[in-house]
Amino acid sequence: MNRSFALLAALALLGGCQTFTSSSPDGTPPVEEASPVAEAPKPEAYGSFSKETLFALLTAELAGQRNRFDIAIGNYVQQAQVTQDAGVAERGFRIAEYLGAEQAALDTALIWAKNAPDSLEAQRAAAIQLARAGRYDESMVYMEQVLQRKGSTHFDFLALSAIETDPDTRAGLLQSFDRLQSKYPHNGQLLFGKALLLQQDERPQEALELLETQSANQDDIPPLLLHARLLQSLKRGDEALPLLQKGIKLHPDDKRLRLTYARLLVEQDRLEDAKGEFASLLQQFPQDDDLRFSLALVCLEAEAWREAIVYLEELVERDSHADAAHYNLARAYEALGEADSALIEYSLVGPGNDFLPAQARQAQLLFDNKRSTEASQLLSEARTAQPDYAIQLYLIETEALASHDQNDQAWQVAQQALEQFPDDLNLLYTRAMLAEKRDDLKLLEQDLRFILEREPDNSMALNALGYTLADRTTRYDEAKQLIEQALRLNPQDPAILDSLGWVNYRLGHLDEAERLLREALARFPDHEVAAHLGEVLWAQGKQREARKVWANALKQQPDSILLRSTLLRLTGSETF
Repeated sequence: MNRSFALLAALALLGGCQTFTSSSPDGTPPVEEASPVAEAPKPEAYGSFSKETLFALLTAELAGQRNRFDIAIGNYVQQAQVTQDAGVAERGFRIAEYLGAEQAALDTALIWAKNAPDSLEAQRAAAIQLARAGRYDESMVYMEQVLQRKGSTHFDFLALSAIETDPDTRAGLLQSFDRLQSKYPHNGQLLFGKALLLQQDERPQEALELLETQSANQDDIPPLLLHARLLQSLKRGDEALPLLQKGIKLHPDDKRLRLTYARLLVEQDRLEDAKGEFASLLQQFPQDDDLRFSLALVCLEAEAWREAIVYLEELVERDSHADAAHYNLARAYEALGEADSALIEYSLVGPGNDFLPAQARQAQLLFDNKRSTEASQLLSEARTAQPDYAIQLYLIETEALASHDQNDQAWQVAQQALEQFPDDLNLLYTRAMLAEKRDDLKLLEQDLRFILEREPDNSMALNALGYTLADRTTRYDEAKQLIEQALRLNPQDPAILDSLGWVNYRLGHLDEAERLLREALARFPDHEVAAHLGEVLWAQGKQREARKVWANALKQQPDSILLRSTLLRLTGSETF
């Protein structure tokens, strides 16, 4: 911390605590720059403190100057307790709050509030510190004192501070809000705080009704924003738009309102309107690169690629959101069919959230353009340059090779990766899937069993092993047991439903197989699921239905080898 306590403040303190100054509302720390010249106070002005107290307080100020904040805050807390002086306590509170010393801030705030009962600021400080400490009932007592004097309360802070608490604590706090509301039924700050608490307690409908039926001032910005968020959470975003429009008319320069409105337009898929709103905001706040980035993303969503490129290049020039800008520039160039420009932008994405997606897209583009050697070379260089990402980069390369039917090369990369990371479960799973393509079912089972020894609840490994046993062996009962275990862990996964349907087919339970496969296809219209369902229907004598299922799937994926091989095997032809 660079700012120092001021010796001048210590000398002023010697003149009596009435000379203390509070921190400003904007959060300016409770210190001042030391003055090179300070007139010594008159001796008769500080006779109310003992020599010990004066020495301790002066020591605290000098310690603060020398960045020994432990001594400074310790002395202030001690002297606030000894003297019970409101001024000493307030100064100690300001310092503690600035340093983030929570216990010291609470202790000094309570002493300050006790010895300055007419100070709204002292009562409010005590309420907030008690709320931070989770002592909500005591906090409400101080809040009510502020409320009685018609001061500005912080019921919203009180509600928000309870977010991470347990349900019983939130319920108790709600009861305290209800008690105060019965006394002050028309206090907008109290109603707003209670609505916030209801929202945090996942009771949005009650919070909304409170805002709409009570007298919380809907013209004020915080209640208006909460009202809009509640409508959004209840899937009533269309009702929030006119509410926000009204708020913007009342507060045309408020950034929060306009930003919320712009985001809601995106949510409502009104992308052109959203673009206009974000552009207007950016014009009003031209230095706000978060707005510039948001506008670029809206342009991408609206497929206004050239417009997006303009804003993204501005971000690169301003060195703001640079990696995300390069990544999204590449996306735009890809959409425009400018692969070389896209590759350049992907290569410029550095370590971070967008690094691996950029590497994956760069590799895919190169493979698609018959430049697989170059792709592998770049991924190898990336592993050397960024060793923390080595495993993921190996996985990207093996996936790209396998998806382009270069299974031997994919196998070699997987083996190389496992030499370096022999116990990585993701690499083992990848090798298991490649082993299945090589008809090495022994290695597949070995790798999947290794994974399950370490992660018995790995539903993906359970399903993969179960499906392979059902599809490639006659160990149907064992396969079914594995798949059912996977389904218990992940009951909504259509891939597992497909596997369970397939093993039931192998066991001859055709009706159950049909039911499961129809459910899987409804959830995930995949060519493999369609091939399985069609085969089950064919076995039941429902050839017309089977052909219909296959025909629909082929429209979606005409190059599916599995569908065509199933057709050829059952009908004698790959076409209808």
